[in-house]
Amino acid sequence: MKISLHLCFILLLTFVSLPALRAQVPTDAFMMPKGQICVAAIYTNDTWDEYWEGTLKRSNGNIGTLTRQSIMPMVALGITDRINVIAALPWMKTEASGGQMRGSSGFQDLGLWLKGRVYVKTIGKGVFSLHGVLGAAIPTSDYLEDYAPFSLGLGCPDFSIRATAEHRLDMGLYLRGSAAYMIRGNAKIERDYYYTTHGVYSDEVDMPNAMSYAGTLGCWFFNNDLQLEVTYDGQTTYGGFDIRRQDAGFPSNKMNFTRAGAFAHYHFRFAPGLGVVAQYNHVLTGRNVGQSTAISGGITYQFGLWNKDEVVETTN
Repeated sequence: MKISLHLCFILLLTFVSLPALRAQVPTDAFMMPKGQICVAAIYTNDTWDEYWEGTLKRSNGNIGTLTRQSIMPMVALGITDRINVIAALPWMKTEASGGQMRGSSGFQDLGLWLKGRVYVKTIGKGVFSLHGVLGAAIPTSDYLEDYAPFSLGLGCPDFSIRATAEHRLDMGLYLRGSAAYMIRGNAKIERDYYYTTHGVYSDEVDMPNAMSYAGTLGCWFFNNDLQLEVTYDGQTTYGGFDIRRQDAGFPSNKMNFTRAGAFAHYHFRFAPGLGVVAQYNHVLTGRNVGQSTAISGGITYQFGLWNKDEVVETTN
């Protein structure tokens, strides 16, 4: 008996699970100043031993505990004070504690985003800002997308449009909301027949679109040296189908989840521009996904390219 599941954290997967770095990611409201660049390297360990087969939560002795590890380099560049470019390319490894199936490893999807601050206004003792993001994720290696739950990604191009609003008080407390709609192209698998709710004679898989959303409460402490956040986020898939009883997962499954997490970022005063990050996420509810717990940690470093006199700061 082989029961498995394809777990995808978008932007991404892919990139919905990215830590909210000061280096900035598509879901936050931070903007790099013109000519400034921030590089980051993040390690994540993500595990689950139970998953939802449709709406039925279960375990699988042939998988045991699935572990997904990733090392993700990221870079964010300030083209102008209002326009930033972000890129990320994770390397991943998957393995299970039970069964006879081998895991896989390799580079996943290259993510590219163009982020702009479209509106900012002082309101009382705080600042309200609105940001828009256009993004794309494209597979960079010939990984097997039809190899759940060991596959590295969905194996399809993913285009997204995102809106983020944040209100930050002068004392450092802020509230942020973000939502994105993702349009996915077809995935190509290494067989010419598959079954969803009906038989399909093709190696092209019609991938369902999806929407992600997140709400974040955060605060800056110690003169903006320490940033702490708590987040509730999720994903809703428009279309797709459930994993059938005793069957394997498939790239076009309906993958819904809600998740809660905490994040911390500390900036060292003795080394301007250098910081460390840590994050914890746990899936609360789901459909055709694993109930995973993910722990991340890494470093960030910000410096000037053509605007080297710009002061490194933590404000929006």
